[in-house]
Amino acid sequence: MAKQASPTTVIPDTAWLARGRHLGPDPELDVRRNLIALKAAGVLDDFMELEPAEAARSTALYPREPAADPGPSARRVFEARWRVGDGVTVRAQLTTYTGEARRRSQESVAWILAAEAEQRWEPAWPAPVTMFWPDGGRVEWDHDMVPGVRLGSPNHLPADDDELRELLRDCARQSWYLRFVVHEAMTPDALGRRPLAAFLPPSLRHQVIEHRATPQQAQIADFALRKEFGVRMPRGGAVVLPGAEPHPAYDADRFTLHTVFLDGTEPTELITRIIEFASIPRPMSAEAEAALTRLRRGWHLLTPDEELAHAQRMVHHYAEALEAMTQSRDRYQEATEALQSALKEATNGEVPTPGQLPVPPKPTTSPRTAFTKAIGRFRAPGK
Repeated sequence: MAKQASPTTVIPDTAWLARGRHLGPDPELDVRRNLIALKAAGVLDDFMELEPAEAARSTALYPREPAADPGPSARRVFEARWRVGDGVTVRAQLTTYTGEARRRSQESVAWILAAEAEQRWEPAWPAPVTMFWPDGGRVEWDHDMVPGVRLGSPNHLPADDDELRELLRDCARQSWYLRFVVHEAMTPDALGRRPLAAFLPPSLRHQVIEHRATPQQAQIADFALRKEFGVRMPRGGAVVLPGAEPHPAYDADRFTLHTVFLDGTEPTELITRIIEFASIPRPMSAEAEAALTRLRRGWHLLTPDEELAHAQRMVHHYAEALEAMTQSRDRYQEATEALQSALKEATNGEVPTPGQLPVPPKPTTSPRTAFTKAIGRFRAPGK
């Protein structure tokens, strides 16, 4: 199982985090087009695009804290701001990367998104990824870091036992998403093949991976899940999988459903369990924590009020620095005057020039010669 940054570090209830891969030649172009369209439609308040070096240099909201560097493999940094609910402001930052996933597959670019609201995040709010990436499946931005796994569509488990267990382990180590497995008691029709995650609230819809086990995989899926996570796979049922570090609030029996109908209707009980599981505090990985830190410390897209507040903070900061320099100068001047006064008192009111200062007598022997003689006395017989 993957180790997290700290057992006490959990995702704040105001944050929304995601990571994935874009399959295509120009992911940044897809982001730009979507941002421009949503701003023109009034969905976004504003957005901006930054070079990674520029994003690392500036710390607009937190001028005294060091900027969080997006890393040497960062390609572009995008920021967007919008409002949800009753005027709650959401700030989000998406960074595209050329990293290990790019080297493995020349057709994929990794991305990380961190968003934070001014209050607790509500599942009914739009998913931040849909502000940057076009929603609808036309652009393949919604691939998980684990190859072969995608958001928004059922992902059938491998037929081979070893491959199935390896997939589950990789998802636990690399994926930031919630996951559930559904067993198809019989081969579903077109309605049954629709993704069940589509019934989730908008924010959760893009934070959940749906796995499917075919009718023939009842035993192999049950065996793999029991070995990897300690949960069972009922025939014709479903199970919400625990995270890499299961929370004490996770109860395998409660998050296991014995019957799920794949007929196109909403699986109410399963949706309820997924929403309940999503409310359990989840540990935050080191990369997720770094992304949230970059969002908080390296935010650039300021409102007019924020720009004014930032300017006032900078004026206050420079005033404090100037005051400290003035005080340091005054202390230095006082010390100089005190030294001159003491020197006049010691010389009866006459301040000697540097040429008149007494010269210390030159030693007749060097310290090395004296040290050698002292050692020699101890070497004498009987000493």
